[in-house]
Amino acid sequence: MDTAHRPVPPDDPYSQVQAGPEFGELRRSYRRFAFPLTVAFISWYLLYVLLSNYAGDFMASTVVGNINTAFVFGLLQFLTTFLIAWWYARHANARLDPRADLIRASLEASLANLDTDTGGGTFDAGTTTSTTKAAPESDAR
Repeated sequence: MDTAHRPVPPDDPYSQVQAGPEFGELRRSYRRFAFPLTVAFISWYLLYVLLSNYAGDFMASTVVGNINTAFVFGLLQFLTTFLIAWWYARHANARLDPRADLIRASLEASLANLDTDTGGGTFDAGTTTSTTKAAPESDAR
């Protein structure tokens, strides 16, 4: 049976979180930052590649000493990569992580309540443990 297309029970806490407005806002905040920046960087990279292929004279023009335009553009590619990583880390720390922490805390609380109600295992930082003892491992040497 294909489990990828199996319907999710409506009382599933993960489905409830995913359908909730807080998760939707977290996803929108991520997309509003990541998608435009990704398009901008890919466009910038493609400009560099296209200029390298089709504007050889421009890219070969000297800027200072032996440094040409292609070299400067290449260094700017690295610089923009590091700037985007730094900018994303700031964005995530300021806007995404606090929202994700609230969602996780809410989910952990709901799973703890679910475990208390059903007598199941406990939830601990993303793992579920069973209250039953595991069978001893056999030595298959």
